Amino acid sequence: MLAYAAFVFIGVSLGAGGVLLLAQMNDYGVDRATIGITFFTGSAGFVLASLSNGLLIHRLGVRISLAVGGGAYVLASLCLAARPPFAAFVAVQLLTGYGTGVLESVLNTYLATLPNATTLLNRLHAFFGVGALIGPAFAAWMAGFAPWTVVMLVLAVAGVPLVTGFLLAYPRALPAEPGSKSVEHGTVGGDAPGSARHLFAALRDPGVLCGAAMLLVYVGLELGVGNWGFSYLVQARGLSRTLAGYSVSGFWLGLTAGRFLISPIANRVGTSTGGMMSACLAGITATATLGWLSPTATATSAALVALGFFLGPVFPTTMAVAPQLTTPELAPTAIGVLNAGSTIGGAALPWVAGAIAQATGIWTLMPYTVALAVVQIAVWRPLAARIRVAPALNW
Repeated sequence: MLAYAAFVFIGVSLGAGGVLLLAQMNDYGVDRATIGITFFTGSAGFVLASLSNGLLIHRLGVRISLAVGGGAYVLASLCLAARPPFAAFVAVQLLTGYGTGVLESVLNTYLATLPNATTLLNRLHAFFGVGALIGPAFAAWMAGFAPWTVVMLVLAVAGVPLVTGFLLAYPRALPAEPGSKSVEHGTVGGDAPGSARHLFAALRDPGVLCGAAMLLVYVGLELGVGNWGFSYLVQARGLSRTLAGYSVSGFWLGLTAGRFLISPIANRVGTSTGGMMSACLAGITATATLGWLSPTATATSAALVALGFFLGPVFPTTMAVAPQLTTPELAPTAIGVLNAGSTIGGAALPWVAGAIAQATGIWTLMPYTVALAVVQIAVWRPLAARIRVAPALNW
């Protein structure tokens, strides 16, 4: 329950971040390309946390590692609530990403050691979506009567009970050796002998690189819409900030619903994993195109909800087929490479979206999204050829 609460909290933080971008840009007097630097510093902190996951657990244990991650996030949020100079604002995102990365990585590792780990981890993944759909509405509501710094203060205060809960509820040691399961941007278990050799081998494997490219584009598309969708609806479609916040929450709601519903439905009708993914990718392209070409803001908002719905299963399904992309001994390393690809995409592609919008106009967000959707289809074709035909996985 505490792990689920932590992932709701992480989702709220991510969902709120996109809504706060406009206020932060106005406060600091910077453009979209400049504020987009925070995508890179936050991702750098997340990657650092992922790489230090095994070392943290080995040296500090689960309990203290989680407290370190939660404490880092609380400290970073307090710094942001103090409205530091812009250079410090960018630098603090490194600590925000590190805290979030430690929480995700350690909780993924811990739950992977428990009985029925697959169900636990995928439920954890879905609760991230629950938080992500709450975050935009929460931030939009607060931003209606308070500066963005107050939102950061509320998040910092909300993190304190989590840190306390980690210290009271979690054991020091893992109940078993870490597994190789992963969710969103987490990493796989601890370092094993020969892991450097495995990493170099995985980086030369075309199947692994194709899977990493798939998640790079997917996370870039998801976070591009999640981060800039609010700005697009307000500035290009003329929605009020409140309605735009609710619409972005609808996007995350669709994402969460897709993760709960699409795969069971595919299982019931006997659709293969490849067939389910192809249908989702077609749905992503169609709904992104509808959001771009629709004549009304209401239709665009509905298209964003449908876009999130079809996006939902893509990440966990790609991770699920990762062991089929390479040899069994490289599978855990391959999952780590796929996660690295997702982190790079989550930093670079939303920044590109912001830079293009700064140069041309925020209206470019939806055609940019359509272009990424088409690239996803192109990347999936060779990926699908490498996986065996199997029933859709029940996520």
